[in-house]
Amino acid sequence: MTDSLAKTLNALGLLAITIVLTFAFADQLAKDDLPCPLCLLQRAGFALAGFGLAMNILQGQRARHFALVILGAVTGFMVSVRQIFLHIAPSSPYGSGYGDTFMGLHFYTWAALLFGLIIIGSALMMIFDNGYKTDGTDKARNTVRPTGLALFAFGAFSLLVIANAGSTLLECELGLCADNPTAYEMLENS
Repeated sequence: MTDSLAKTLNALGLLAITIVLTFAFADQLAKDDLPCPLCLLQRAGFALAGFGLAMNILQGQRARHFALVILGAVTGFMVSVRQIFLHIAPSSPYGSGYGDTFMGLHFYTWAALLFGLIIIGSALMMIFDNGYKTDGTDKARNTVRPTGLALFAFGAFSLLVIANAGSTLLECELGLCADNPTAYEMLENS
């Protein structure tokens, strides 16, 4: 795999994560649908996965960056599956699920599917990249500087992560988030 192709694939992956975060954040703002604590943890999983891809873009592709991507995706996947299990139980207080749906599936179900794709995509990138050193130095190949798509993906991702972090601070303040949030706590307490 060439350095240029690796940068492009990492940028496309980061852009896909940015689109997911944008969609969730837009739904939150447009429908005044505050994310639950499990939803916030899923967003954090997407952010960690995106951070690993951003590191690949900025510093060159490394196994340790993919470790961050996979760690974020596995964590987000586990949280998503936990939320699915909570809402398919017959005694669930939420009935048929929590929050909005998209194409018939709840956002947390989509998140589980997307986290699975991120894990598979990261594994494939590592399989087809023969640039990793085997001498223990973990040197990255970094002959192609990020431009265009890669810089756009990085900038958009950075803005979305900052916006989500600010929104979470407004929603939860510095404490635990409400199980079924109805208001931005920081705005109501000021």
